[in-house]
Amino acid sequence: MYDFTYTTLASRVIFGAGSMKLIQQEVETLGARRALVLCTPEQREQAEIVSSLLGPSSAGVFDGAQMHVPIENARRAREHAKSVDADCAVAIGGGSTIGLGKAIALESSLPIIAIPTTYAGSEMTPIYGITEGGLKRTGRDAKVLPKTVLYDPELSLGLPIGLSVVSGLNAIAHAAEGLYAKDGNPVMSLMAEEGIRALAKGLRGVKASSTNREARSECLYGAWLCGTVLGSVGMALHHKLCHTLGGTFNLPHAETHAIVLPHALAYNSIVADDAITRIARALNVDVAADGLYELSLELGVPRGLREIGLSESDLDQACEVALSNPYWNPRPVEAVPLRALLQRAWEGARPRP
Repeated sequence: MYDFTYTTLASRVIFGAGSMKLIQQEVETLGARRALVLCTPEQREQAEIVSSLLGPSSAGVFDGAQMHVPIENARRAREHAKSVDADCAVAIGGGSTIGLGKAIALESSLPIIAIPTTYAGSEMTPIYGITEGGLKRTGRDAKVLPKTVLYDPELSLGLPIGLSVVSGLNAIAHAAEGLYAKDGNPVMSLMAEEGIRALAKGLRGVKASSTNREARSECLYGAWLCGTVLGSVGMALHHKLCHTLGGTFNLPHAETHAIVLPHALAYNSIVADDAITRIARALNVDVAADGLYELSLELGVPRGLREIGLSESDLDQACEVALSNPYWNPRPVEAVPLRALLQRAWEGARPRP
């Protein structure tokens, strides 16, 4: 027997090579007249191209996006948008830039157009995250969901292989947790399984050749599906751990997701049979957690949290913070097994239930 609620999220998606060139008409479709282009300092060049495509509709470029969206930076961006009389924001980049756009929209209701250049999937969610005082606060609000998303596979051709694979594994995490979410539904389960399959295939292709356009397109397609899942259902243990590790210890977002995911799946494997079976089937393996661990090794992802800057002495605090306000999870989140999970993730050991 099925028992679920399914709510659609309203956003416009345009997928195809060269779709970035449609940016001006998409701004006009929103009824906007001055669009501020957001980016990180490293993506200033791409943002300037978008600004030139906007022509007189451009309100300039703000290149101050930062990882985990520090609240001070979000306030600075909001004030800048106001000072240049922007009535729309165009976020080109990955989760950090799109997250900054969401932070602006949260307080100002400025509509966002997203042009993702990584595979994080944030552009398809009404979820925002803001870091203040060493703690990352997340929430859901429909007004932060980008109104339009332009998926242009050409833009990710220059994405370094290392960043490509951790970004894609980050997206796989969204779909994996969506399969055992308490508010899941059959439509999201179908999208989650297909998204995991597409990303696993695409990431292997990108690893073999970074300029493989078909593989890049497959990854972006998978990221769209996985992001849609994240935007439609709840998060669980994996995301709580990654938000804790990122917000409290400033660990790189995508790498943290890639390392933690196999361990979070192993933790939940004893209570989420259907979800784990679907993940294994999408990866064409027998055991989901082992399959993801092996895929990470194959793709050259850092094996343990110690490799990306976490000290072993931080593990007790990480466990305490994660336990202080846990997300819903299919298996109770308890101190002893959670601390053991973190230890294995820190060491880079093989996941274990």
